[in-house]
Amino acid sequence: MNIFTRRKPQPTPDAGLPDSMAVISALPVPVVVLDAENRFCSANPAAEQFFQLSFSSLAQISLKELIPEDSRLFALVDQVRGQDAPVSDHDLTLESPRLHRTGVAAHGAPLPELPGAVVLTLQDGSKAQKLDRQLNFRGAARGASAMAAMLAHEVKNPLSGIRGAAQLLEQSASEDDRELCVLIQDEADRIRNLVERMEMFSDRPIEQGAVNIHEVLDHVRRIAGRGFASHLRIVEDYDPSLPPVWGNRDFLIQILLNLVKNAAEAVDPQNGEIVLSTAYHHGVRIAVPGSKERVHLPLQVSVRDNGPGIEEDVRATLWEPFVTTKQGGQGLGLAMVAKLVADQGALIECDSRPGRTVFRLSLPMPPADLPASLETRTE
Repeated sequence: MNIFTRRKPQPTPDAGLPDSMAVISALPVPVVVLDAENRFCSANPAAEQFFQLSFSSLAQISLKELIPEDSRLFALVDQVRGQDAPVSDHDLTLESPRLHRTGVAAHGAPLPELPGAVVLTLQDGSKAQKLDRQLNFRGAARGASAMAAMLAHEVKNPLSGIRGAAQLLEQSASEDDRELCVLIQDEADRIRNLVERMEMFSDRPIEQGAVNIHEVLDHVRRIAGRGFASHLRIVEDYDPSLPPVWGNRDFLIQILLNLVKNAAEAVDPQNGEIVLSTAYHHGVRIAVPGSKERVHLPLQVSVRDNGPGIEEDVRATLWEPFVTTKQGGQGLGLAMVAKLVADQGALIECDSRPGRTVFRLSLPMPPADLPASLETRTE
C-alpha cells in the first residue's frame, strides 16, 4: 500500500518501503519516492496536491512525463544517486502542459532500502509568496476602508445638493441648458454609484455560519448559466464528502459570482469552458497576527477557465482597487473579492498561464464547538 496516503491497500510499486516513513503522510510538505527509473513509488497527500494528481495516477507515470528532462530536478536526482548523499537546489521552475510551479526548493536523499531510489522533498516558494501578498492585502484593504468612509461622508452629501440644484435649474432653463442640467444629474448619479461601490470596502462586522458550499456553487452556476455565461460550458467537479465551510453565504455568492463572471469574460465565446471544483487539502494554515493561533484552511473552492491568461505585470497588483484590463472597467471587482475573502478569515490565490487560469479560495471549517443548531446553513 501507499504509506504516504490514507487509502485502502492496493497493489502499487511501493511494496517493501519501511513502515517508519508512514509519518511522512502527515507532513504538509510534498514528499515523493522515485525508483531507479524515476517512477513514482509513493507520494504523500501534500505531493498529490503539488502535482494536482492522485497517487494512483502518479503511480502510472514517471517524472519525465510531468516535467521536461532538461529540468535541473533531474540533475539533482542524478547527483543524489551518483554521490549517494543528500543534494539540495533552489529556485527551480517546473513547467509543462501538466504542471506550472516556480520558485521551488528541492531536497533529494538516497533511500538505502531500495537501490537507486530517491526521496524527494519539494517546497513551492511561489505559493508562500502568494499567501504573503494576500496577507499584505489585508493591510491595504484597511486603507481602502478608510478611503471609502471618507468618500461616503465627504462626497455623497454635497453630491445630492449638486443634483438637486441641477433639477431646479432644469425647470426654468432653455432647451439647450436643460440638456446640460440632465448631463450634470447623470454624472452626479454615476459618481454616487461609484462611491456606493467603494462603500463595500468599509469595515463592517459580518455574520458567519456553517455554509453548504455546493449549494452556493449550484446557485452561482444557475445564475451564470441563465445570464452572462449562458453560451459557455460550465463543468462541476465536486468532492461530495466536503464538510460545510465557515463563512457568510451571501458574501460567498458574491465572491464566486465575480470570479465566474471574470472567467466568462476572459474565455473564447465559442470554445470557452469554466470548471467549478471543490476539494479538501491538508497543510494550509496561516498565523493570526499578535497570537500563537494558526487558522486551518483545508476547504478549497476553485474557478478555472481556459482563457488567454492574466499578464504577469497585472498579477502583481491583481487585488488592488482600480486595477483592470477591461475596457470601461472600474477595477473594483477583484479588490472587493479580496476584501470579502479576508473578512471571512479565508485566503484566495491565482495561478495563470496561457490557456489556464485558476482562482483558488481556501476556507476554514466551522469551529469544533459550534452548536448543533448552527451546523448547517442552507437557506
